[in-house]
Amino acid sequence: MLFISILILIMVMAISSLKEKIHPIIFQRMSSIILIYAGALSLNALYIQSIGSGIGIYSGLFHVTFISQLIEIFIYIIGAVILIARPLPVNNISTIVPAWPSASGGQENNYKNTIEYSLLIIFSTLGASLLISSSNLMSMYLSTELQSFAVYIIATLYKDSELATNAGLKYFLLGSLASCFILLGSGLIYTFSGLTNLESIYNFISVTEPLNSNISQGIALGFIIIFVGYLLKVSAAPLHNWAPDVYDESPTIVTIWLSIMPKISILFLILEIFTQITSVNPVLESLGLNTIKLLLLISSLFSLIIGTVVGLAQIKIKRLLAYSTISHIGFILLALAINSVQSIDSFIFYIIQYTLTNLNTFLILIAIGYILNNNILINKGSEKDINYISELKGLFFSNPILSISLTICLLSMAGTPPFLGFFSKQFVLYSAIESGYYFMSIAGILVSIISASYYLRIIRILHTEGPLNYEGQNSKVEISNTHSFIISMITLLILFFIFKPSILLKSTQLLSLSIFSN
Repeated sequence: MLFISILILIMVMAISSLKEKIHPIIFQRMSSIILIYAGALSLNALYIQSIGSGIGIYSGLFHVTFISQLIEIFIYIIGAVILIARPLPVNNISTIVPAWPSASGGQENNYKNTIEYSLLIIFSTLGASLLISSSNLMSMYLSTELQSFAVYIIATLYKDSELATNAGLKYFLLGSLASCFILLGSGLIYTFSGLTNLESIYNFISVTEPLNSNISQGIALGFIIIFVGYLLKVSAAPLHNWAPDVYDESPTIVTIWLSIMPKISILFLILEIFTQITSVNPVLESLGLNTIKLLLLISSLFSLIIGTVVGLAQIKIKRLLAYSTISHIGFILLALAINSVQSIDSFIFYIIQYTLTNLNTFLILIAIGYILNNNILINKGSEKDINYISELKGLFFSNPILSISLTICLLSMAGTPPFLGFFSKQFVLYSAIESGYYFMSIAGILVSIISASYYLRIIRILHTEGPLNYEGQNSKVEISNTHSFIISMITLLILFFIFKPSILLKSTQLLSLSIFSN
């Protein structure tokens, strides 16, 4: 459905005459409706009786299960929210994103940027949905590249911005390096097993003789290299160096996508592969695949320490959020490495919490940027970004509602009770203690306490310093009602989760149990 929609949208763009171009807002809303409708179709597919055990499609290249369909729906909803919540000041739409291109190259670029952004979001979402259903080494690699290529283009969408171009090039080069690792690992597995279907590879592992060390070590090395490639793509330490630069130099509307969507699909793919590999326990040690668990634990520890300690020295808001993301990835990888029913439950819950909190934080920053800098056109129409933490000084006195919403999100990221982020960290640490990972549990508690300091620093700047005289602050700018509504709903969910936690907690628990029952 998404593929057909992409073809139709490209055709509409191609046949439109210069004077009859579709208004960017209409194109943006059409793209959101497409994603919502795709989610509805995925929801409808859950009624298929045999989907619980999984359905192989396209000659086994993809394996559709109940879990993959639910994750698809979640991805479609998040993609639609990011598209429909892209803020445009209601009293200045023609200046920020012009409805009609003029002789000015800058305005023409604005129009193209808005249209291309919506189309690329659908491309990336299509790649993400295919990736989580991949059951073959070839489809896994091609889905990863489909998602990645769209994200590379999104990162360099604002061609007039030198910083954005630099970020996109850096992301492309290091993303290509990660893809090389994935392709190398896939090639090794095929060389030693002669198979590309993942389920066949799992069965081959389970019947491999422990004494056949060459085959077992080759397959193990292939999976290890694949995991290294995917850890590089999700910016897990010590493979994280690209993330702070790319997050900081990209426009915020691009950063919001980079920080969320690629990570969801890749983390769930890693979950599926890791749980399937470790289910062949009789030959696990002889194959050397236990090294994968050690790799995840080491990456988790590095992510927790580097994301917390280096984040303390940041003065730019998006670089700080990049290191915050690295720290969150550490908790997610810890839950994955433990690989128990409870830890996978906390893994799924943490990803949902991270997605909602991160999404809301960036939406608030975009809104603040438009409100505070509405008379400044940065980088010929890229985005009106908040770059430095000091720019938020005294925001509470000029816009208390957005300040309180941002404060709630930051406290949730810090793991402060009773917000949503507190329960996600609590579940991960509890499952680690229950499984005997005491050192990792202590490390997680310490970094949570330390990381709270840089979140509190932002809150202090928001609420205690005197307001600055921002350029354009006196002229009234309103963001769209949809953008305001989404920020309000996510903030209330983060704030009042404690009053009705059963729906989300039971859903993640059922998903965790279904993974281990297969």
